[in-house]
Amino acid sequence: MTRTNLAPEPDATPLVEAALLERLIGALENLNASADGELRTYSPAQAAKYLGKTENWVTEQIQLGSIPYTRIGKTPRLTSAHIRWVLENGEVMPHKYSPRSIAA
Repeated sequence: MTRTNLAPEPDATPLVEAALLERLIGALENLNASADGELRTYSPAQAAKYLGKTENWVTEQIQLGSIPYTRIGKTPRLTSAHIRWVLENGEVMPHKYSPRSIAA
């Protein structure tokens, strides 16, 4: 099989419309970008914005060992998984005898 056998005929109609092909390429690029997002690390200042806290609070929690983090060299960094952990483990559910119910 040669390259000339694979080339479309000059008068042949395209199998995929150009607009559909552009949408598919865009979707694949977004998929690749989201996969790279898992490898991204955040400084304490950047993580603080996601957590709704101050940079000082995030730094103190890292120093206390209260939240997970990783070090790249000497710099503490948080991954998106670390930020999710803080959000999930900070949840406090009301006591079952609380006068206010969740369903109300």
